[in-house]
Amino acid sequence: MKIVFLETGTLGRDVSLNEFYELGEVIEYDLTLEEQIPERIVDADVVIVNKLPMNEKTLKGAGRLKLICLTATGTNNIDFTYTDSANIAVRNVAGYSTESVVQHTFALLFYLYEKLSYYDDYVKSEKYANAPFFCHIEERFHELYGKIWGIIGLGEIGHRVAEVAKCFGCKVVYYSTSGKNNDPVYERVSLDRLLAEADIVSIHAPLNKDTLDLINYEKLNKMKKTAYLLNLGRGPIINENDLYRALEEDLIAGAATDVLTKEPMSRENPLIKIKDSKKLFITPHIAWATIEARQRCADRVYDNIVDFTRKI
Repeated sequence: MKIVFLETGTLGRDVSLNEFYELGEVIEYDLTLEEQIPERIVDADVVIVNKLPMNEKTLKGAGRLKLICLTATGTNNIDFTYTDSANIAVRNVAGYSTESVVQHTFALLFYLYEKLSYYDDYVKSEKYANAPFFCHIEERFHELYGKIWGIIGLGEIGHRVAEVAKCFGCKVVYYSTSGKNNDPVYERVSLDRLLAEADIVSIHAPLNKDTLDLINYEKLNKMKKTAYLLNLGRGPIINENDLYRALEEDLIAGAATDVLTKEPMSRENPLIKIKDSKKLFITPHIAWATIEARQRCADRVYDNIVDFTRKI
């Protein structure tokens, strides 16, 4: 069996892939451009990929290919019509990053909510060393206790965020993007009500026709001026032009996102112009990427290959 990794750089160099070498010949490419795919997988039995497109153009020359394994949950890059017609199986991984994403959700929130960028700068600039008082309370911040946390997308990650938010004393409400989720523990509300009432809104939904541009200027205008918006779902769920406008007009207190419409970030993205870290905090798609989650992801890809070979 020949196994070809096309994007090991997305897993990180600190993740062990040793177990894959027990299965056969392994070729690792740190980075692959789309036009390089056909040549690199021409004699592969298994291809391991993250974001690269898997379609007729990239796959048609791979006559031995039996399995595509994704180091991700999302399958937007797969042309299933072609893979089905070519009898190529596809396996993704799910649930490997839940705790990592939940942790990052609260990291994003607290960085904004407690104005940590301001206070970090205050100390590092040595202003605190020359201060007359033992404390410095220039930027006001609030307790989470008693606040309303609104969750858009109460799947596995959203549900864990709800549990943690509840531990901080928040009242949790949620909006079901599919309209099918009825959780007995938390109150399901309309999107408009969630936006109007919530002090914190966090997005944990997939990208589909129902969630594309779900949060636009009209929706942002329904939020409290003191509210914070967090996106841990997919970038295009929030209209970035509208978010830029809302932040410039102080319609909301702040926003943080780990995902963008185009990644890496486009220089044309209007959010790149906002330099105030108390208002906007962007991380480069790292919510899923604790070392434990990345290793778990690799291990589950290995399990997917083993399970597939046992069935053929």
